[in-house]
Amino acid sequence: MKKVLPYQGKQYGFTLIELLVVIAMIAILASLLLPVLGMAKAKVKGIACLSNLRQLSLGWQLYADASGGIMVPGRMAKLKGGSGNPANWYEVGNGLKYRPRWIATMGNYVGVHAFTQPSLRDDRQDYDSKVYVCPSVPQWTDERGGAYGYNHQFLGNARRSNDQFHHFPVKLSTIRMPSATVMAADSMGTAAGYPDVERLPYNNNGKAYVELGNHGWTLDPPRLVSRSDRGTGDAGSPRTAVDPRHLGNAVAIFTDGHGETRSPEQFGYVRSSDGMFMDASVQSVRPSNEWFSGTGRDTLPPDKP
Repeated sequence: MKKVLPYQGKQYGFTLIELLVVIAMIAILASLLLPVLGMAKAKVKGIACLSNLRQLSLGWQLYADASGGIMVPGRMAKLKGGSGNPANWYEVGNGLKYRPRWIATMGNYVGVHAFTQPSLRDDRQDYDSKVYVCPSVPQWTDERGGAYGYNHQFLGNARRSNDQFHHFPVKLSTIRMPSATVMAADSMGTAAGYPDVERLPYNNNGKAYVELGNHGWTLDPPRLVSRSDRGTGDAGSPRTAVDPRHLGNAVAIFTDGHGETRSPEQFGYVRSSDGMFMDASVQSVRPSNEWFSGTGRDTLPPDKP
């Protein structure tokens, strides 16, 4: 005998059109949310970047306090004998290092060690501490091609020409406007001297001027002239400049310890239509060093000797 199932009411299912409509709505919502989530993630990285610079910047003041008011140079001067001369070795908190850059020297004073084992021979070590690396460019770990550049031309340029320092030692007392003087910021390196389309990706231990991050430990001020130091310090080197890697802005720490996020133009830089950072005026807009000079004035950095 045929079994009769109890009546359960009329059954409905999704039609193909209904499913397609739902999928389309989900896709539209995702397309709207992904940019928002991307921007939120980028903002978090910018905040972490600023936190890195703030933490290390405490060492900048402590170095000056311990050095009779002299500000840390961009890099310790190269004396005769190179890495074989102990006079070129400096303490970075957990050992001696051959001619450390400014940021590793500062880290010594706040107990944040740049390297697990600082080297007396290698001057292109990779940073081991994440505090030295911008989270937006986590691969930029080479101490020569680091993510953060120092305003060394005004605050302490220990390069030498004709047996003379370019601009060192420099006293802390020369800074008349600490809250308006950039100490360090996100740096693009020498790739700043090229148009956007010509810049090449970061290359750890690379040497090409056109590669992003090359010589990123330096930060040239906006306005330079032909006799100015620039970039690597070698003849023919392009300039360096801030890197607007955080949604079109760069993070900077000032000499009074506060941090800001600004566009390159708000720091006084001028870019040509192809994205190249210019030394001089573009269509009557002139680069200005007022945020770098220490006095709030648009003065040129000291000439090379």
